[in-house]
Amino acid sequence: MGITTLQLFLLMAVLATGGICQTNGTEEAQDTLLQISTTSKTNVHKGLQLTSKKTLLDNNTRVKGPPPCKDPTSIKLYFKYINTIISCVVFVVGMVGNATLLRIIYQNKCMRNGPNALIASLALGDLIYITIDIPINVYKLLVTKWPFDDSAFGLFLCKLVPFLQKASVGITVLNLCALSVDRYRAVASWSRVQGVGIPLFTAIEIFTIWVLSIILAVPEAVVFNMITFTYNNQTIRTCMLKPESNFMTFYVNLKDWWLFGFYFCVPLACTAVFYTLMTCEMLNRRKGSLRIVLSEHLKQRREVAKAVFCLVLIFALCWFPLHLSRLLKKMVYVPNDDRRCDLLNFLLIMDYFGINLATVNSCINPIILYFVSKKFKNCFKSCLCCWCYTKNQVSSSGPMNGTSIQCKNQEPGNLNTDRSLRKYSD
Repeated sequence: MGITTLQLFLLMAVLATGGICQTNGTEEAQDTLLQISTTSKTNVHKGLQLTSKKTLLDNNTRVKGPPPCKDPTSIKLYFKYINTIISCVVFVVGMVGNATLLRIIYQNKCMRNGPNALIASLALGDLIYITIDIPINVYKLLVTKWPFDDSAFGLFLCKLVPFLQKASVGITVLNLCALSVDRYRAVASWSRVQGVGIPLFTAIEIFTIWVLSIILAVPEAVVFNMITFTYNNQTIRTCMLKPESNFMTFYVNLKDWWLFGFYFCVPLACTAVFYTLMTCEMLNRRKGSLRIVLSEHLKQRREVAKAVFCLVLIFALCWFPLHLSRLLKKMVYVPNDDRRCDLLNFLLIMDYFGINLATVNSCINPIILYFVSKKFKNCFKSCLCCWCYTKNQVSSSGPMNGTSIQCKNQEPGNLNTDRSLRKYSD
């Protein structure tokens, strides 16, 4: 009996949704087919056991299949529609939100400062992922095959999608770390009134973040390849991990731990350390009249610090379920255990939930800034709902022309501050 469309769809969804959740080999792909089989009273397990003996990872390597599962389990078709709907919503909201955020920072001189430059870098990374990766993922869900799987362009997409996914996450992680450091530096130098403009240090920082993120994503492009294997007399060609050197094998074996350590724990640890230092700095520095004069600037810095903290918190909530499911599979999944299919069923459901939640993180940052920052809220309103505002209203709120009190950098008259002291941005 040939493989059903539902089985093929679910296999493709598990093999190729989002780069980070790719399966590690043909045996796991076969387990997935076993685990999602919905054929009633058909001995799929026996067919797979016979077929797996003939499965080829490449032209020279044969793989012996795992023992059959005791009981077939199933995943419902509605996962297809849930994933498609969520992906489409993320695409629309992410495109509008991140593009608007970039436009706000680009068009308004009062918004061009250090932390906003890092936020723009964050938005650009998300925008690249949303523009390229999400349409390909939706195509795979609807068509149930890898796009252009029989051409060189399909191989190019196979390497590009996980590369961009990992680079996007790296840009997010490193920008969040840089924002945490920037907030500590701003509070540590709170007596300095801030000027408009992006500091040279921040520009170098952003350039370094992008270069490092791209370098760290290169192994993804190397290790993913188009793999062909046979199931029930049908040839399936898809994109999955295929290490071809000792180093790449080492990378694949440690990949889940590396992703969890660098792409999840590092931003949380960085935020915890620098926000603790920032809190201590704010408690220790109480300088009477100077603090009163600068209260407006301190208030703005606290607002930005709160926004950065919320970005890191939401990042952690969005990515934790996916990292948890991958680490659980790494630690407790045994390929030769005939009871593994029930566990794989549970882990796949966690994967689906984690993938969707992690994808949502690509569109949620502009929403967080809208609710947490008054400055960004005014700018979003003027940019997206300009038809609701008269010229007078726009002038009074002033986010688009730099006249609001949020954008002003009024210098207190008794401080004698010099522009040369304005090293850091709010």
